[in-house]
Amino acid sequence: MTERNWSHVRTYFTSTKTETWFAIHVGKKVTFVMQLVIRRYRPADKDTVLTLFSTGILEHIRPCFYNAMTSPLYLTITSTLCVVGYLLGSVFGAVLFPAAWVGLIYYCCHEVYATVVRVRLRNDMQDIPGNFLSRPDDCFWVAEAEVGARAQVVGMVAVVAKHSGTEKYGEMFRMIIFPQYRRMGLGFRLTQTAVDFCKERGFSKVVLQTTSTQMAAVVLYSKVGFNRVLSNVKGLAAPWIISLARVTIIRMEKYL
Repeated sequence: MTERNWSHVRTYFTSTKTETWFAIHVGKKVTFVMQLVIRRYRPADKDTVLTLFSTGILEHIRPCFYNAMTSPLYLTITSTLCVVGYLLGSVFGAVLFPAAWVGLIYYCCHEVYATVVRVRLRNDMQDIPGNFLSRPDDCFWVAEAEVGARAQVVGMVAVVAKHSGTEKYGEMFRMIIFPQYRRMGLGFRLTQTAVDFCKERGFSKVVLQTTSTQMAAVVLYSKVGFNRVLSNVKGLAAPWIISLARVTIIRMEKYL
């Protein structure tokens, strides 16, 4: 088997962007070098950013469904419905009852994340400059990978200033990376970019929300210094849908 790995080579910081160079290795041989730039969003990025947002959110449907259906409670419910259907008189019932249950759970898992996409694409993501770049304390960044002469947006993150009484803090949103560019440290660099921005603006802290399905993100944020402060079932989808999908909304914060 051919072994491939990414190694970080060098990072450059300027006032407008961060440039990072990676070398991809096949065995001991460097095959090509990739330049990674973290910069402010431009209007030309919109189509790619919307695609990245949609696919990045919807990819959580399958693991959400798997986590729900493999929980001890749902395994018990599924097997019980199978037995009840059979005892009511037919093999068809033994199949229909658990199938209806499984279909309901998949619908709930789908709606938890599909609702986020539908709602966000109708409002804030339709006007990124107006919603994320029109005030000095807000920002929206993209990570752009450059291999040779070709450049492609592969990740994004945003910060919006919030106020609570006299306290001003930043809320981090839209942290998404294309799958083939993960496990390269890009998530850490995007998160750190947002944290550094909040420090520069004099914010007291940075807060964010994620879900219990996205435990890799929770681990990443913990490594950057975020602490878990609240878990609940409140989200854009109906509470009963979130509850049946067994999804918990996790709120994390990092004091600066």
